[in-house]
Amino acid sequence: MIVVSPDVLDSASLLRSFERSVGDAGAVVSFSGLVRSNSSAGEVKQLHLQAYSPMTENGIESALKEANARWPLSNATVHHRIGDMQPGDTIVFVAAASKHRRAAFEAADFLMDYLKTKAVFWKRETTASSEVWIEPRDQDYSDATRWDLEEAS
Repeated sequence: MIVVSPDVLDSASLLRSFERSVGDAGAVVSFSGLVRSNSSAGEVKQLHLQAYSPMTENGIESALKEANARWPLSNATVHHRIGDMQPGDTIVFVAAASKHRRAAFEAADFLMDYLKTKAVFWKRETTASSEVWIEPRDQDYSDATRWDLEEAS
């Protein structure tokens, strides 16, 4: 399942719902990403995310298909928020389920690396002194090389 929406994300509720959908999986791994309160530019006042629909959703769908091809998953989901957010708000919820933990961990990690480096989102951070567009860090790209993400874009 893919959801890209301005609606508030409740990770606990999403996790409970996801766990009910996984059948006989023995492992569920989830990740929740939050708006940081500080960045290199100072105290964060707001984060704004934009998507380009349907390109954003189509790319995430391709990444989910790739995850399912690489690992024996029972289910996987991506919920990503767009719009204006405040520090502490949940930006993204990713979960993967499999019979065994390693596949669930790797699939969730793969999906997050895709979202950080390839997904079509624009992020603008507002601090007391500036507004800056946020780009993936060198470390994000380095992490993604583990998966050869060119296949999932």
